[in-house]
Order: sequence, then C-alpha cells, then structure tokens
Amino acid sequence: MWHSSLRSSPWRQWYQPGVPREVDIPDVPVTRLLDDAADRYPRNPALIFFGRRICYRDLREAADRFADGLHRLGVQPGDRVALILPNCPQQVIAFFGVLRRGAIAVQHNPLYTEEEMLRQLADCGARVAVVLDRSYTTVEAVRARAGLEHVIVTSLADFLPATRRLALRLPLVQMQRRRAAITADVPHDPGVVPFKELQRAPTRRVRQLPLDPSRHLAAIQYTGGTEGRPKGAMLTHRNLVANACQQHAWDLDGRPGEDVTLAVLPLFHSFGLMSCLVAPVMTAGAVVLLPRYDGDRVVRAIRRYRPTIFPGVPTLYEQVLDSPRLRPDDLRSPRIFICGAMGLSQSTIDRLTEVGARGLINCYGLTEASPAVTANPLGGGARNLTVGLPLPMTDAVIVDQDEPTKVLPPGGTGEVVVRGPQVFAGYWNAPLATAQTLSKGWLRTGDIGVMDDKGFITIVDRQRDMIKVSGFTVSPSEVEKVLHRHSAVHECAVVGVPDARRGERIIAHVVEHPAYPFSADELRRHCERYLSHYKVPSEFLPRTELPRNMLGKVVRQRLRDEFAASSAQRMGPARSG
Repeated sequence: MWHSSLRSSPWRQWYQPGVPREVDIPDVPVTRLLDDAADRYPRNPALIFFGRRICYRDLREAADRFADGLHRLGVQPGDRVALILPNCPQQVIAFFGVLRRGAIAVQHNPLYTEEEMLRQLADCGARVAVVLDRSYTTVEAVRARAGLEHVIVTSLADFLPATRRLALRLPLVQMQRRRAAITADVPHDPGVVPFKELQRAPTRRVRQLPLDPSRHLAAIQYTGGTEGRPKGAMLTHRNLVANACQQHAWDLDGRPGEDVTLAVLPLFHSFGLMSCLVAPVMTAGAVVLLPRYDGDRVVRAIRRYRPTIFPGVPTLYEQVLDSPRLRPDDLRSPRIFICGAMGLSQSTIDRLTEVGARGLINCYGLTEASPAVTANPLGGGARNLTVGLPLPMTDAVIVDQDEPTKVLPPGGTGEVVVRGPQVFAGYWNAPLATAQTLSKGWLRTGDIGVMDDKGFITIVDRQRDMIKVSGFTVSPSEVEKVLHRHSAVHECAVVGVPDARRGERIIAHVVEHPAYPFSADELRRHCERYLSHYKVPSEFLPRTELPRNMLGKVVRQRLRDEFAASSAQRMGPARSG
C-alpha cells in the first residue's frame, strides 16, 4: 500500500557517520543474547541491586533453574506466564526463564487494582503468575476468576544483601510479618510456591526449547488498558532481537562488557524492557535496578555506579534536576540520555545542558514496535524538539487522517505509519483491532506527526486525543502550548468531551502556579488572543495535580472519564417515563 509512495528515505543521509543502513539481525531467540553474554563475559556484572552484584554466569544459571522449575509446574511452550514485579533480579530471572521454557512472558504493573489485574490476566489466560509479596493479596483476590493454577511469590528482600535489607526502609520484622501473613492466608494451598523453591533445583544447563524466532511470541505487552478492553501487543523473539540490534547499531560508541545502564524505568513497560534489559544484555552491560523512583535514591545510584546510559522520560530528568542532593557533575557520567514516551521541552534540554549532561537524544516508539521507531542522531546531530529519524531498516510515512492511502509531502500533518522488523505480530485475541492497525507489515501508530524534508519527525498528538469541534480538528497540544505561556499555569491538559451541538467541546484542566492564581475569565481572554475561537476551551477547571501513568505521561482518558462521571452526577438520576 504505502511502499509504492516511499520517497528515497531522505533520513539516511542524516545518520551519524558510521551508522549502517541495514542491520544484520540474527535468527535467534531472545535467550541467546543472555547465553552469548554469559559465554563472553561470565564474571561481568549483569545486575546490580542495592549493592548486590549478579554476574552473567550466575544470571543464566538462575534463569535455567527457574525454567526447570516452570517445567516441574507443568508450564508448556506457548503457555503464558504473568510477571507482576517491579524492577528486581527476580523479574529478570523470571523473564529469561519463561522464554527459555518456550513460554510467553506477560508483564503487568504490580500496582494494578483488582479490576485492572483481572482484566489483563483473564485476557491473556496465564496459568502461572510470579508476584511480589506486596501484590499477592490483589492477585489472590482474582486468582480463581483469572484461572491461575500457580502463584510464585517473592520479596524484594530475597535478593538484598544482608547488610542492605534496611535500604528499602522495610524493617526485617515487618518483612517477616508480611511473609507470615501470606503463609497464614494460604498455608495448605499447593498452588502457591516460594520463588526461592524454584531456585533450589539442581544446577544444570537447561536447553532452549526449539522455536521459530519470527513466529513464536516472546512477550505480550499490554497497551491502552485504561481505555476499555486491554490490548495485548504480541512481540515475537525476532521483534525484540531486531529492536535491540537497531539500537546497538545506532550507538557507535557502545562498549560491550563495559556500559552501565540505570534502570529506573519499569521493566514491565516496553520502553524499560528494551532500553533497560534486552538491549543492555545484548552488549553484556551491567543494569542497575531500582524498584521504584525516588529522587534521592536515583542521585545516589548515579554517584555510586556512574552509569553510562540513562534511559528516562522528561519528568524523570526534571525530578533528578530538582533533587537537592544533585551535585554539579553528577550527570556527566552518562554518555547517552535516551529520552522518550512524551514530548521533550526546550526548558528540559537547556537544564540538562547547563549541568554538563551530554548525549541527550529524544526518541519515539510505541509498544507495538518493541518499542523504538525513531531516534535523534548521536554525535552532535540531534534536533531534540523532534523525535529524530527512523532507525535502520525502518520506513516511515505521514498519511492523510481522513484518506489513509494518501501519503503527505514533507511538512504535511497526518498519521505516522511505520514498517520494520520490530513491528509486532498483532493484538492477542483481537483480530479486528489487528486488522485496523496492521496492513502488509505497516503499522498505523495512531500518532499525529509531521516529517520535514530531511526525514526528522515531530509528533503532534495522539489521534485518539484530537478534538472535533463543529467539524474542525483541534490539537490539544496546540492549546496547551498557549496556556503554558500564561504565568499562572503550572501544568495543564486539554481534552474533548461530547457536546450535542458542536460534536465536542474543549475542557482545560489547569494546575495553577502557587504564586499566580488564575481566573477562568483571565485564561479565556489569554487563549482568545492567540487561538481561533473554536480552539478556545469552554471551561477551565482547576486541579491540584494531573493524573499520570507510571512513566509520568498525563492520562487524558482519565480526565475524560472523571468529567463524564461528574456531569452524570450533576444531571442526577434519569427519570422514568
């Protein structure tokens, strides 16, 4: 469809010199990356967790033990195994152990509510779940309805050095009480297994079960779960290996066996999974695992371990910059800051530059693409107000939103459509959604963007967030940029809500600056000065904070849902006729 309209891939001439146009992608399972690292650098640290170091040889052995334990629990190739864990050694061990067994890793946020957890567990049909003790009660409450046969329970303390068990501010007696509570709740349930028990199996190499990397799934990553039915993106072994190879090819200064990646991003998110686990393992780098974000702890980790790669999001970088513990030279050790998931502002760029941070590259990706699609060039060619250029072996076009077969010329604003070896196999149990998203290898991202004549892409908005007012299309980000120009606006988010007369009307949710309180009339006059009348919000609602996901992105759907609920309450119960 779109391949015939591709221009001559103008972005390639703007690659950093030495970055290849094509990448050799080995036809191997993801576990081969771990095997190769363990063979080449057996004693190098693979994971660092509050001072405890696990070398590559020991990580492979632990993953083999876990795979053997899954076999004893009856897990078969193709079975789904739910991982409900924060960043910790058990998450990494379980991930590679599941894949070694030929099963599929399905990752979930351990902070999910019962409803959210049940929805995803039931959808993927997981037989086994690996759960942090803090999340056990949530999983136990939905276990029967979700059809889980076994629940493997672990604690963060299981892999902490004895001298560091207080590092998480969890007194040992509290941990013992927590474990006792779990044991008391299910003392005779054979379906509950301590994680440690699966690590007591006899040490032996467990062979990777034969599989076709291009067809067999490695992971199901859920996306869009806040908007009705969750969609599980099916990622094959080749998808993940390909994206790791693409990122490795982009980084010409990569140092196999020497790089240190700071893993603050959650590994259960596709961004964290690739940039903080799969890609580092491919180059046998060390991964510093932090189970949750804490500004002071991040700064201490940077100072102690001197990471060379720091994947993050703008809000994370801002919080690190705001930490009173940050010293002027703390952010000079990373040679790359991989920034993604949301728009990067000039203010954040300037603040990082002021403290001597180098190698900042703004990137773009989505779960359905494993996730990386574009990146800014390293070596001084970054244009970080854009999301950069398509990665090697990645094609991208901008198509008309109303006529998606029409490819727009440079400068045209439309939907971003991409193709490459990292593009997923479809949505789990959702053939209609798959057909609407995939066409002959091309992925309709649902993101609105513009490509310049050099191939640099700027993301404007999500298609589902665009607002239709009286037939006119309004970009929320355009209105938000205008609002941000008012000194009273600290943060804001703009959404569209149903309107009987105009189709939709615009609502602005505003967090005011503590020193500059605002009035709705004042903000309306401000918007009228810079925006067409149909783009001016009809309401300005004050808030103390905006709802965000684990990566710090504003969840506009939650704002829409809250507004709908409050409107229903104002209208009162429906009258019977």
